[in-house]
Amino acid sequence: MNVIMFYLLSAVILGCAILSVTTKRILRAATYLLFVLIATGGLYFLLEVFFLGAVQLMLYAGGIVVLIVFSILLTHNIDHKFHPIETKKNIFTGIASFLGAVVCLFAISQNTFTATQSPAISTNIRQFGLQMLSYGNYGYVLPFEVISILLLAAMVAAIMIAKK
Repeated sequence: MNVIMFYLLSAVILGCAILSVTTKRILRAATYLLFVLIATGGLYFLLEVFFLGAVQLMLYAGGIVVLIVFSILLTHNIDHKFHPIETKKNIFTGIASFLGAVVCLFAISQNTFTATQSPAISTNIRQFGLQMLSYGNYGYVLPFEVISILLLAAMVAAIMIAKK
């Protein structure tokens, strides 16, 4: 059942990601992005990484997509259609995507994935909490602060655009 769910979530992620970048309507693109982020959270839950799954759903699927949708609705660009892309750009994009896929597949095929013999690391919630609050080696305070500044800048930009 896990394999079937993995393939189903992967298909949703790939399909909605392609639809998100190829649709001509901006609100549909934001909706497809929401589905991609929710399916990515589903993959985290499938891998039994519940904390990351919850963060994915709350922070990205909840917060950022709401921010995008509100900025679209506040600027009255809900009926905005993107201009058609030139054929030359489509060809170069296809070539770049194909070359990127070839490089990724080559790198994956050259790596020998072997199981490690080291014992599993224990998951102590106290140690995890202290590491989340740490600013030293392997600490996560700085990335969270950078993300909070990014979200603050996005909110200020959305307000400035809405005022105009």
